This record gives sequence, C-alpha cells and structure tokens, in this order.
Amino acid sequence: MATLTTTDGTEIFYKDWGEGRPVVFSHGWPLNADAWDDQLHLVASRGFRAIAHDRRGHGRSGQPWQGNDMDTYADDLAQLMDALDLREAVLVGHSTGGGEVARYIGRHGTGRVAKVVLLGAVPPLMLKTEANPQGLPRTVFDGIRAGVAGDRSQFYKDLSETFYGANRHGSAVSQGVREAFWLWSMQVGVKGAYDCVKEFSETDFTEDLRRFDVPTLIIHGDDDQIVPFMASGQKSAKLVKGATLKVYPGAPHGLFAVGSYKDDLHADLLAFLNT
Repeated sequence: MATLTTTDGTEIFYKDWGEGRPVVFSHGWPLNADAWDDQLHLVASRGFRAIAHDRRGHGRSGQPWQGNDMDTYADDLAQLMDALDLREAVLVGHSTGGGEVARYIGRHGTGRVAKVVLLGAVPPLMLKTEANPQGLPRTVFDGIRAGVAGDRSQFYKDLSETFYGANRHGSAVSQGVREAFWLWSMQVGVKGAYDCVKEFSETDFTEDLRRFDVPTLIIHGDDDQIVPFMASGQKSAKLVKGATLKVYPGAPHGLFAVGSYKDDLHADLLAFLNT
C-alpha cells in the first residue's frame, strides 16, 4: 500500500494509478478512496494519472484523536500534493471532499492546480443561518451525530437510501452499491466520523471559493437530499469567478455511482479534462 506520513505522524493511504496529468480525487463523508474507483479507472485508462487518498480517520488511513478538522484535511492534501510533486493537477472533490478542495485552495493557493471540479460539494455553507436561510437546520446535523454515536451500522444503512436516492420512484441504484456504502462507512473511526460532521456542516467556505482562479466545473443534482443544491452548488457557482455550473435533473447526492447520472458525469469529466 502507498502511504504518506504527515507532519503530525498520521499515516495517509492513497492510490496512484496511470501516467499523465494528475487528477486528484477527494471523497465524501463517510466514505474513502474506493468510492472513486470507477472514476479513477476511467481517467487512468484515458491517459491521466489518477490519485485518491483516504481522509484521516477514514478507510485505511490513521485514526488520530486530534486533527479531524477542515484545515488539517486541507493540509494533509497539500502534503500529498507536495510529496508526489504534482503539477498542473485537476482537483475533484465530492461532498465533504469538495470542502477539502476549497479549503486547500484557500490555504495553499493554486500553484499546483490547473482545474477544479466540485461535485455535490458542501461549500459555501451547509448550516442554516440568518445569512444562509437555504441551509439545513442544526437539528439535522445533531441527528447525524446521534446516529454515528449510537447504532452507526444501522444509521449508515439507512443513510445510503437518501444518499443514492433509493427512496425515489424509478431509482436505478443497486443493493450492491448501498452495501458498499455501508462497508466503507463502517471503516471510519467513530471519533473522526463524529468530528467531521461539524466540519462539513459549519465550515464557511465563502472566502476559499473567492480565491479560485482556475477553470472550475460545478456539478450538482437538483434532487440531492444530502447537500441541497440551492444552498451549495448554486451559490458556489456565483462565488467562483467564471465557474461552469451543470445541474443534473433528478440526480441524487451519490450520482457518481448511479445509472445514467454516472454516465453523464463521466462524459462531462472527460470533456473538462481534455478542454
């Protein structure tokens, strides 16, 4: 296994497939790099170098008690980029991974970055506030914390339903995809999973998004039941100068793994990489 040890001693697992311009994928909560396997295989088979890491606390990476915060996630990504000496990279972030990418640019700039893709991403802010009335109330995130701290196995099984839109008429998601979601989720350390809820819900990425100065593609499903489009993708597209917004009608949060939505994503991703 390929691993990197960060400055605070945390071991970060990563995959590194293929050769060419690097495309670096940051996964959502509570998953790991395996969630990106279809996309990793896609781009590595098309002449790109595909890289994805397990965020600290998740998957095969270390599970430290401290450091489960957005700044540290971004710094871990920076250390991976530096260690592999990645240049002209395309950063792709889904959900919490989109927040990680935004905070990376906010803290480290775009010196190593050529393009960005935000997919169902949490920026600019998920929490409902007076200034962000389209967000979700704190009780939603308190419920997620209670699920993680309680019967998290059943909680993750239930969460897969809305994550992939399995509760919608005509859903194309398979039971196998939902079971894979449960398996990946159960690999997250309880402390890391619990701490991350605050990070993806309460972190304000507004200023990070304003620092984007590279071509950016924002993709969001308008039936995303986890990260509402009106509070996230729509607002992010207005904050990132020159961003391209693509809205997938009827698509769920986990659109990267579901039927025709996955096909559309692959076509749009390849087109963006090759432009």
